[in-house]
Amino acid sequence: MKNLQSIWPQMHSQAVSMASDELMLTSFYHNHVINHDSFESALAFHIAAQLGSETVSEQMLNELFTEVLEADPILAQAALADVDAYFERDPACDNYCRPFLFFKGYLAIQAQRFSHYLWRNHRKSIARYIQHSVSVLCCVDIHPAAKLGQGLMVDHATGLVIGETAEVGDNVSLLHGVTLGGTGNGTSKRHPSIGEGVLISAGAKIFGDITVGAGSKVGAGSVVLESVPSHVTVAGVPAKVVGRPAEKNPSLSMDQKIDS
Repeated sequence: MKNLQSIWPQMHSQAVSMASDELMLTSFYHNHVINHDSFESALAFHIAAQLGSETVSEQMLNELFTEVLEADPILAQAALADVDAYFERDPACDNYCRPFLFFKGYLAIQAQRFSHYLWRNHRKSIARYIQHSVSVLCCVDIHPAAKLGQGLMVDHATGLVIGETAEVGDNVSLLHGVTLGGTGNGTSKRHPSIGEGVLISAGAKIFGDITVGAGSKVGAGSVVLESVPSHVTVAGVPAKVVGRPAEKNPSLSMDQKIDS
């Protein structure tokens, strides 16, 4: 298993190299990565810089996010696991700085991690502010109460919706246009639970208090209305089992083919 703590020194070194390659972005790389002595410091600064406004300043958000990271160190570990997920699974990602600085799926997931902590600690108004800001900025809407695992990769991200009672396991990959939606207007569990290692392809819609079992694959454009067993491929409207993935965790290979 990779040592996640080794990612930050590599990211810092990559930022130094990128700053020298593009002088117009030198200050950007310095402010967001190079000037920081830890990953936690860079993460708090970067997310705050994206979400700050005239009424809720970057400085206030930076201070808030720093406090959250100090209170719950697991958030930084999850953020590093997400960086690594992009690097390992996305061939367009050639270094660790790319997702951290430029991929809005990564930004949306990290912002939700902060909002989730705040939601659980009775600060629902600021959690809602973060959710709204990310929705406007990234066209991604993830409820602060949703439970997200580590090692997530959200490719392109536009149109992603994850509802209030949804749960997403570790090492899941989701593409743009995915909906983990609810059914009914009750207050109980009404959104899906996604198992570890699942790949959910572009435009797939999964509704209700159902489970997608570990290591399964959901085909692009599918509508899933019933629970999915582990290690199968489903596709269609409504989705049906059409095969089995060739690998244990299809989220890692990102193979979009429908297996027969």
